[in-house]
Amino acid sequence: MTPERNHAERTSSPAAASRTSPSSEASDRAFVRRAMRLPLLSPEEEAELASAWRETQNQTALHKLVAPHMRLVISTAVRFRHYGLPLNDLIQEGNLGLMQAAARFEPARGVRFATYAAWWIRAAIQDFVLRNWSIVRTGTTAAHKSLFFNLRRLRAKIERGGRDALTAEGRRQLARQLNVSEHDVLHMESRLAASDRSLNAVIGEDGETDWQDLLVDDRPNPEETTITQRDARLRSRWLGEALAALPERERMIVQARFYSEGNVTLERLGIKLGISKERVRQLEHQALKRLRRHLGDVPGLQPNQV
Repeated sequence: MTPERNHAERTSSPAAASRTSPSSEASDRAFVRRAMRLPLLSPEEEAELASAWRETQNQTALHKLVAPHMRLVISTAVRFRHYGLPLNDLIQEGNLGLMQAAARFEPARGVRFATYAAWWIRAAIQDFVLRNWSIVRTGTTAAHKSLFFNLRRLRAKIERGGRDALTAEGRRQLARQLNVSEHDVLHMESRLAASDRSLNAVIGEDGETDWQDLLVDDRPNPEETTITQRDARLRSRWLGEALAALPERERMIVQARFYSEGNVTLERLGIKLGISKERVRQLEHQALKRLRRHLGDVPGLQPNQV
């Protein structure tokens, strides 16, 4: 075993992973039994093996170090199997966390490897659960991740198992305990209560209507797109004509102030034109008044909005 593994080799679909043959399931059970029977290491043996792996990349030492800790992976994976994912996939991801722990473990710190590896194993399994529990990404922030793994337990504790949903007071109490917002609690509660549904699922007695047929398309229709493009061309033409009618110095100021990158300052324009900053401001104000008179009351044609 090596501490690095290509992420593409991981099983990304629980549905695909669950289609295992009886022989595969039997081998999985045999693997678990062998792992649980391996003897634990003494602190001295553990430190020696960890040092050999860290200093010389001894693969044999790595195997001897991590093999007895497979039971830690299995026991952690079992605690997450109620999320509906195959146990062997959870164990696989826990193994990745175990290898990451072995790659980063420093025996000189005097900490037992099991204590150090427990965090990496749990983190790897939690990440796998979040990625595969639903086709929609569930835990996008630290608050969502904390809620996902603690909401059911704390809800049962707060409501004493008497409700399927949190009350307003229970939601506030849970938010305080996890240091998250009530909105996050409500969002995660609704996510956990819902299930994935295919847009191609048939509805209705005739069997000819899918869920996706009921989705509303908020995009503009071809007529609205054509009108918007035509209006934009008209505004650009009218504004170009209005700018061309300005005196050269005023036109340069308006173009520099509203149509150049960085929005040139009055001071820089004053230096360039050899006049004061206040005089530039006066010319800009005068140019904008000329443009408004030229353009009339047509909405949306102010220079800073085009």
